[in-house]
Amino acid sequence: MAHVVIIGGGFAGVWSAAGAALARADADLRITLIAPNEHLVLRPRLYEPEPDLAKVDLSRVLGPIGVEHLRATVSTIDTGRRVVVADGVEIGYDRLVLAAGSKLVQPQGLPGAERLFDIDTLDGARRLTDHLRELDDYSAVVVGAGFVGLEAATALAARGRVLLVDRSPVVGHQLGPGPRAHIEAALDELGVERRLATTVTEVGDGYAVLSDGTSAAADAVVWSVGIRASELTRQISGELDHLGRVPVDRTLRALPEVFAAGDTAAAPFDDEHTVMQACQHATPLGRVAGYNAAADLLGRPLRDFTPAPYVTCLDLGGAGGLFTRGWDRRVMASGAAGADIKRQINQHIHPPVDDAELILAAADQVYLALPFFPRAEEEAA
Repeated sequence: MAHVVIIGGGFAGVWSAAGAALARADADLRITLIAPNEHLVLRPRLYEPEPDLAKVDLSRVLGPIGVEHLRATVSTIDTGRRVVVADGVEIGYDRLVLAAGSKLVQPQGLPGAERLFDIDTLDGARRLTDHLRELDDYSAVVVGAGFVGLEAATALAARGRVLLVDRSPVVGHQLGPGPRAHIEAALDELGVERRLATTVTEVGDGYAVLSDGTSAAADAVVWSVGIRASELTRQISGELDHLGRVPVDRTLRALPEVFAAGDTAAAPFDDEHTVMQACQHATPLGRVAGYNAAADLLGRPLRDFTPAPYVTCLDLGGAGGLFTRGWDRRVMASGAAGADIKRQINQHIHPPVDDAELILAAADQVYLALPFFPRAEEEAA
């Protein structure tokens, strides 16, 4: 029996499995997802105070659509033999989807790095939450003023004093100037102090030393600086992008028998951009990559990846939220209205469970069908 193997149990991996099951229909095709954990972790929600709410049992998605789940970690991909090695066992494939995700870039040579916290994984978010829960009041230093750092800092400001540190001279550098005034106003409202053009040079017991020579009180130092694609991409291609991602074509094919999705795929968004390492793109990438892997084996037409117009949603804690459209990130909603949109999106990133018809119908959608998402023709106008 022909075999589609999917590496990764995040958004891209789960939706690759659903996409492959959709393309399979009634054909004789085996689909296996390999991931070490039993849950899909909703990483965009790990800044919230109860991280254990940000998970979904994989069995409730994969079981109803007839996808096997092998709980193991892949160490090797042999594209010549069409074999992956997971926990020492070889598994053959006819088509492979690499959806192994990304990891936080860890600091190199930072004294006290073992004291750092992060919210990159469920275990990391649990560790931070449990640590702060023991304190009546706290001081926290958040390193990195990008997407994750801003959401972490504004959430932490609800119960403690927060210092936000970034090498850039501005907050939200990667977000551009469009939403910056709103972000600055939110940080001011919440009392989040900023130390820009600065980084942390040492982490100690209850303090952090900064590159400007000062020291800051810190019951927790939260690291949120950069992510990079899984190292497995190096076994697929020698021509990775600056984030370690595999170049793919419009069908998300990386090699004749290998497709890539999610944070491992450098997929074209348009003539000027590649996709972001975010669930907004991981979900449709997975749907298309998985569908095409199965369709390719079954001799059925492949689908092109056609992304929805780009949007950004950012939770700013007690100061509300932001919702933007376009790569210039035009602010469409802020404050309470922006927070409401963010809450709706957080609800909709949960996949349907227990119902094969609903899961496969969702796998056939291009992107989230929410009223505030622009249609392509609206964005073009």
